[in-house]
Amino acid sequence: MKFFTEKLTTPENKEVKLNAYILDNFEEFDAGRKRPAVIICPGGAYRMRSDREAEPVAIRMLGLGMQAFIVEYSVAPARFPQALIELATGVKYVRDHAEELHVDPEQICVAGFSAGGHLAGSLGVFWNSDLLKEHFNAEDIKPNALMLGYSVLSSGKYAHQGSFENLLGEKMVDQELLDKFDLIKQVNADVPATFLWHTAADASVPCQNSLLFAQALSDQEIPFELHIFPYGRHGLGLANLESNYDKAEKVIPEVQVWPEMFARWIKQIFA
Repeated sequence: MKFFTEKLTTPENKEVKLNAYILDNFEEFDAGRKRPAVIICPGGAYRMRSDREAEPVAIRMLGLGMQAFIVEYSVAPARFPQALIELATGVKYVRDHAEELHVDPEQICVAGFSAGGHLAGSLGVFWNSDLLKEHFNAEDIKPNALMLGYSVLSSGKYAHQGSFENLLGEKMVDQELLDKFDLIKQVNADVPATFLWHTAADASVPCQNSLLFAQALSDQEIPFELHIFPYGRHGLGLANLESNYDKAEKVIPEVQVWPEMFARWIKQIFA
């Protein structure tokens, strides 16, 4: 395995770090192998990036046969669209360097948790829009799949207000802009296949965020898989001790199966 940090420059001439966790190929049995890539956006209400949703998740993805990357995207006081441009820059880097990273360039999944899920979902709905075409060739930044864990997807009744306050700042009062970042309303035919999971007991980001996003995907006939687990607080990460050593109440054995479910789903949609 290789680990490295790449300092990328966005089209706006700002720096973003991409942490890469790469499985090697071996002449003995898998020379030339190309793997799916998972580009991870940790949560943190656009105020911080949660470590429990970063490296532990990346290492788990490696164990399931995927190359893993973590985008250290900007948080408040940075505002929209800086984080989205940084994520798109990370996707472009992975696709441009797919050969040396042992990645299949048509198997790039963008994954996010909580507000990081809003960031991942934003690229999923806006990759082919005028919002990003000013900076990128759309095919360079296209996610081939999404993984959204207990994600902030609605800016309406079920919104996590703090996330939008940190994302938009004083523009939070602009209802038209706020509606634009209600990703449930923005689902369109270009959104990739999506894996969603949430807990019914999530009191911070209600599970209706995932339920309504799944309904919008269904309306567009976009493939998806949705799991609602009955128990567990917000911010579970892997729901095990590795990501919750300090919070025993977040160790939920029933939820710990989501990475294997996700890995099976990835193999099916990329088959």
